[in-house]
Amino acid sequence: MKIDPKTQQKLFPEECLLREIAKNPRLSIGIPKEDDDIENRLGLTPEGVAIVTEEGHSVYIQRGAGLPISYTDLQYSEAGAFLVDNASDVFSADIVLKVAPPTLSELKMMNDGSTILSLLQLNNLSKECIQLMIDKKMNAIAYELIKDEQKAFPVVNSLSEIEGISAIAVASELMTSEHGGKGLLLGSVAGVPPTEVLILGAGITCTVAAQTALAIGAEVKIFDHDINKLRKIKQQLGQHVFTSVIHPNVLFKALASADAVIANLRYINDSELLMISEDLVKTMKKGAIIIDLSVDQGGCFETSECRTIKNPVYEKHGVIHYCVPNISARVARTTSMTLSNIFAPMLLKIGNSGSVKSAISESSGFRHGVYVYGGIMVNHLIANYYGIKYNDIGLLIAAF
Repeated sequence: MKIDPKTQQKLFPEECLLREIAKNPRLSIGIPKEDDDIENRLGLTPEGVAIVTEEGHSVYIQRGAGLPISYTDLQYSEAGAFLVDNASDVFSADIVLKVAPPTLSELKMMNDGSTILSLLQLNNLSKECIQLMIDKKMNAIAYELIKDEQKAFPVVNSLSEIEGISAIAVASELMTSEHGGKGLLLGSVAGVPPTEVLILGAGITCTVAAQTALAIGAEVKIFDHDINKLRKIKQQLGQHVFTSVIHPNVLFKALASADAVIANLRYINDSELLMISEDLVKTMKKGAIIIDLSVDQGGCFETSECRTIKNPVYEKHGVIHYCVPNISARVARTTSMTLSNIFAPMLLKIGNSGSVKSAISESSGFRHGVYVYGGIMVNHLIANYYGIKYNDIGLLIAAF
């Protein structure tokens, strides 16, 4: 049989692709049902599952996992996922994709040498959990720490946009009489002074929060340690925005007059620590609102308590606090779609690399998200937080 050279050229790349797929081991990915009291977001939607399974990878999802975000078991099944009843079947996968940090009981179900991907949320991850990961020689990867090819943090940046808008929505609700506030409208109307929104931090979350608050007429003041971030946010939002580095006297006056305070200074990525004392909280207006978006990393207020999405609000010294590590879970379907857009391509890249360890070796951005590698702690910030010894992941990869 004679084959035309032009036809052969068209067939050759496809044949090469088939051989490449055949020699790469397929991934086994588990998606467990989250605890509804703590979390309701998922890492993959049915659309994301379809992208992954079409490449030959296996996705195991626990029945009912998608119901909190209005995705049925049938939708996941039709996308190519295997539905399982028992959590142990999900956690026995080579890669487990969670949103909330794993619990001790969940880690006990995982195999030695397997990989867990989840949010870090230091307040919800215990030292015992990390020690078990080490004992089982696992790989643990934190979504917050993963970088992309542009050296940006894709998960943090995507969630930050949602959190910024959600923070203003929450503040607006809590100011109303119906939710125990002073009966204020977040924004301004003719003849009435605008409400004051104080924002601590000048990252993406705070930029979006400030932009949203300004759009409805609020008076916005922004504080940060970094003058370059403040300069950038002023360029983005306009000269009428009040910005200041964190001078104690200036900040104290702003706190005393603020109707709502939104704080988001992250410590795990080397941000300088800021902690507002309880005495300063006492000087705030009665009925003022505090939304601490850094509560998962220690918080920005001494009065902050890490709460759950089902019990997020409490009052202290007459100030209403909203402190959860996952404010974007209020819009869990939107957030899950955002996460799926990130994780589906990421899983394909891991599959193309042949294994998680190969992907870690090949990608410096993915490697940046690793905090336990083959049972060894490799992130100095997390190690210091829990009092655990750590090693340099670069040296470990070079050694093996």
